[in-house]
Amino acid sequence: MSPDDTSGPEPSGPVAPSGDPEPAHAEPWARLPDPLRGRLAEIAAAAVGGMPAVEVPQPLRRFARFTPAKRARLAGPVLCAELQDSAPFRTAVLAWWSEHRPGELETGVDDRLNAAAAALLTADPSTARLVAAAARHGELGELRAERDEALSRVDKLTVETERLRGELTEARDQVRTAAQHRDAEYQQLRRRVSEQGGRLRTATDTCAELEHTVAQLRSGVDQRLDEALAERDRERDRADQEHRRAGRAAREVAAARQATREARQGDEVRLGLLLDTLGGAVNGLRRELSLGGGGPRPAETVTGAHVGAPGGTPVDDLAALDAMLGLSALHLVVDGYNVSKTGYPDLPLADQRTRLAGQLAALGSRTGIEVTVVFDGAAVVAAPLRGTRGVRVLFSEAGVLADDVVRDLVAAEPRGRPLLVATSDREVVTSVRRRGAHTVPSAVLLQRLHG
Repeated sequence: MSPDDTSGPEPSGPVAPSGDPEPAHAEPWARLPDPLRGRLAEIAAAAVGGMPAVEVPQPLRRFARFTPAKRARLAGPVLCAELQDSAPFRTAVLAWWSEHRPGELETGVDDRLNAAAAALLTADPSTARLVAAAARHGELGELRAERDEALSRVDKLTVETERLRGELTEARDQVRTAAQHRDAEYQQLRRRVSEQGGRLRTATDTCAELEHTVAQLRSGVDQRLDEALAERDRERDRADQEHRRAGRAAREVAAARQATREARQGDEVRLGLLLDTLGGAVNGLRRELSLGGGGPRPAETVTGAHVGAPGGTPVDDLAALDAMLGLSALHLVVDGYNVSKTGYPDLPLADQRTRLAGQLAALGSRTGIEVTVVFDGAAVVAAPLRGTRGVRVLFSEAGVLADDVVRDLVAAEPRGRPLLVATSDREVVTSVRRRGAHTVPSAVLLQRLHG
């Protein structure tokens, strides 16, 4: 046992408190470290699952049907509050734990959380000391984790420094090589400039001779150029005349096409009015002859048979599911976590929601059906999901289960509309079928989403 372990001598076994904690023991409850609160919630959550319903406090009854882990996660503050305020509940928790898991809460063990939890539940006089020891143990663990993280960062920075030093050496070598190449290119450019200077002088002399020759030729060229310009002007005038004639012809063709389109549009309008008139006459004649009235259909006059009781049916294979998805008015309601935890339980909940909503959006775009997916919203800050166009994403409010929201969605739909609920929860399946909705198991829907 470590030196900072201040737990007292082992008691012979858990002793149930005889009443509410005295004021001397109330202070440790108000300053419990988070790990100790979590341990107390786990103990109480496990005990609530094995208690008779009448012994479960009223605030905890709505969590009684949860699994112990889910109960501890969602009802942790309520469980700790009941342990602090209700002596009968503490007594019941201690009795259940002593019967089903004897020895796990004895204060003599080296687990400081168990020792502090046992002291709080039994109102042990050393409660404050044990709670403080558990808090110090938690703080020491946090400091060790921070130290390890700092050492890891130092190692990473050391590696990065060595990498940067290597890159700096390589950059210096490259700069040195570039300087050498620059000097060689400079000497080569000087030689080229010298050679180009000689060529420039030769070209200047040649240019002077050519200017003299051009001056002699210019006098004859100017006369021929004036004649060419006059001929060009005459050709331009003829081209302008041809262009004006072509423009008039194009305008005449456009006017003829516009007149043809207007005549066709007029014919289409007159034909539409004629069809509307004929349709109105047919409807009026149908009303006058009382055709298509609300009388019974021939199949409704057959005796010896009756309409069966309403109720949904299971859709247990891909063929039946595809037949349902072919209904244009179908509303598909999906129990979100029931489907996502079946298909990809290893992903975080946020990634499960994003992946399922994206697959449902693709299914809705292919089939044209209405799709609604419902997730438990307790302790979830819902951000808009990407890729969910065409899918209605709902989160249940605090204290409301997604299963109840699914039932409410089914109840809100009018009788006769085809409804399909995707879930493997037996209670939800039974309740929505009574309301006329069809059900499909989560695994079958996932096969279609992955297909």
